[in-house]
Amino acid sequence: MFKKLKIVDIIVLIGITIMIAVGFLTYKHVRQTASGQIETTAKVGFHVFLRGVTLTGGEIPLKAGEKTFITIRNVPYSNVDILDVKAQARKTIVPSFKSKDQFILVDDIGQANMYDIVVVLTDTAKITKDGAVIGGNKVKIGVPITLEGMSYKLSGTVSDIRILLDNKNEEQQQESNVG
Repeated sequence: MFKKLKIVDIIVLIGITIMIAVGFLTYKHVRQTASGQIETTAKVGFHVFLRGVTLTGGEIPLKAGEKTFITIRNVPYSNVDILDVKAQARKTIVPSFKSKDQFILVDDIGQANMYDIVVVLTDTAKITKDGAVIGGNKVKIGVPITLEGMSYKLSGTVSDIRILLDNKNEEQQQESNVG
């Protein structure tokens, strides 16, 4: 019987044996699947820093309470809620001769229409050992994100990410810290 086996038959038998072993290990939870790595699902808030946005209209197109479509690492995701928007005109440092400080910050008139914007977004994420996963992408500080709306498409990077607690969990956590 073994004399009639060809090399292709042996390779097929080895492949089937390996697949059965992997299936058995997965069944016995020795090997984790992708869904087994998810620890929990939670609301996360993450800051997106938009550097050097040129706005000649004078009004910031992003508004708290609205939604924006995000693309994470060039992969379109979904609409997410905007919690907060902070914009600041570009500044420059000049020496100060009249105040205690040696230098002061003043608006840079050479870049009059240029702003640095921090947008706080929120969404539900899957929390793993490696961090938050939104839309199949790990969201960490430094990850490129594009925000898109009816009148804008702005690129920035994640500058902070935190798990948001609802009011009941915050109260329970504060009570456990006090007691």
